[in-house]
Amino acid sequence: MSFFLKSHRIAVLGAGSWGTTIANLLTEKGHKVTLWSFEEEVVKEINENHTNSTYLPGIQLNKNLKATLSPSSLWRTEIFIIAVPTQYIRDVLLKYKFPIKNKLIVNLSKGIEKKTLMRISEVLQDSIGYNPEHFLTLTGPSHAEEVSRKIPTTVVVASEDIESAKFIRDIFSTSYFRIYSSEDVIGCELGGALKNVIALAAGIIDGLRLGDNTKAALITRGLAEITKLGVALGAKPQTFSGLSGLGDLVVTCNSKHSRNRFVGEQIGKGKSMIEILKEMKMVAEGIHTTESAYFLSQKHKVDMPIIEQVYQILFNGLDPLEAINNLMTRQSKNEWWW
Repeated sequence: MSFFLKSHRIAVLGAGSWGTTIANLLTEKGHKVTLWSFEEEVVKEINENHTNSTYLPGIQLNKNLKATLSPSSLWRTEIFIIAVPTQYIRDVLLKYKFPIKNKLIVNLSKGIEKKTLMRISEVLQDSIGYNPEHFLTLTGPSHAEEVSRKIPTTVVVASEDIESAKFIRDIFSTSYFRIYSSEDVIGCELGGALKNVIALAAGIIDGLRLGDNTKAALITRGLAEITKLGVALGAKPQTFSGLSGLGDLVVTCNSKHSRNRFVGEQIGKGKSMIEILKEMKMVAEGIHTTESAYFLSQKHKVDMPIIEQVYQILFNGLDPLEAINNLMTRQSKNEWWW
């Protein structure tokens, strides 16, 4: 396929590592991209130095990428890309009043809103209202640190309107960033969100210096839990064997770039959540998602023992070794639930 298509006006909301990476990728493809941030110093650095040392150190950005503090400057935008941490999306959209209605919306964030237990598509519908066919989620195994260095990466974009998915697929695709399309928005959103909870558990395993057997069991049974909840909420089970499920789960549970795995590792080494979060500038979405996932499982009566134990560790101070013992000594059962 050709990677050189019509130029579009695109706005990326959120100048963290992933938002900046995607904004730069699209700029290099010839699109007119504006990167919005509420942080004045970040905007100034991008415009003057063509770098974002706070969130994407070591990467030289395309000189044509522009950053702004002003939502009103985005009124001619055709496509809006959301790269704001999940728990802030509702507040940011309501506060800054971006001209987003009737435009294509591509979400990059991965999480579940804590207070409402809503997926991001549901948060947008509830807060600003939109045509569901105009919403897309782009997800999969894709660390910004690698994509920004043009390391080959493959992801999936999902929309209820498959033609919209194909349209965005072609806009984003490059020789190093390959995109598949899907119609399973629910499955892709849940896969991207829930894998962060399992990544926290993977980090705990690393922090405790347990073995490969333990990590393999966690990833396999963690995927089973994600799939069970996804199916209960209307997702297609096969989605979770793809890029937004297994693919994202494997990379997040094993990568040095994973913030969620890092947080879990520090917990496994005995550090408190307060200590860990003080040292972090960027958000580990899995912390809030653990809480949301636990209450979703309770609400829908889905048995999710790994996620329950991670919840108990994070929010009730359960010792990680005791949590592992709780999992290992549960009553035996068949591997498959269907």
